[in-house]
Amino acid sequence: MSTVVPLKPRTRKPADLLQLRIELAEIKPAIWRRIVVPESITLARLHHVIQCVMGWHGGHLHEFEIAGERYGIPDPEFDWGDPPRSEQRIQLKTALAGMKSFKYLYDFGDHWEHRIKVEKRHPPDPILSACALCLTGANAAPPEDVGGAPGYADFLEAILDPDHPEHHAMRAWCGEDFEPGHFNLSAVNERLERLRV
Repeated sequence: MSTVVPLKPRTRKPADLLQLRIELAEIKPAIWRRIVVPESITLARLHHVIQCVMGWHGGHLHEFEIAGERYGIPDPEFDWGDPPRSEQRIQLKTALAGMKSFKYLYDFGDHWEHRIKVEKRHPPDPILSACALCLTGANAAPPEDVGGAPGYADFLEAILDPDHPEHHAMRAWCGEDFEPGHFNLSAVNERLERLRV
């Protein structure tokens, strides 16, 4: 009679952590964030993390460009040419294929291009294995639908000059409390805490 040997349960190796620097292109002074995410994060979840750290709401199309591939949400209505690959199940470590930098485009109209650089690799951490953490950053992200980098420059000119003809209208549109130089790390991490990766 043969002896049945119970199989050991499969244990999944904890994912290493990647430290990423995210910076908006074509904006001065620089608007950037430094975050830590598990390398196993899917691109779909990374999209939500970027939205959280930038303070945006995700109401526009987006796309990743990594190692010569485009990833996003394929939609024949909005694709001109080859559609992007689906981002739903692609892990960041797989998409990177050894690359150290990539792009994330948000809002095809405003064209917010984010340059993302892998700065460091950290060993697994049980606390961070299911969440993202923002370490630091600088400056407030532009309001949504402001018109891209040129529109944001015009917007700043209007809100920072009380004598500008559009000052009051722009302040009313964006909210009186918008401060371009303000970055609230604790508020960003509170949003990330609600978003389990």
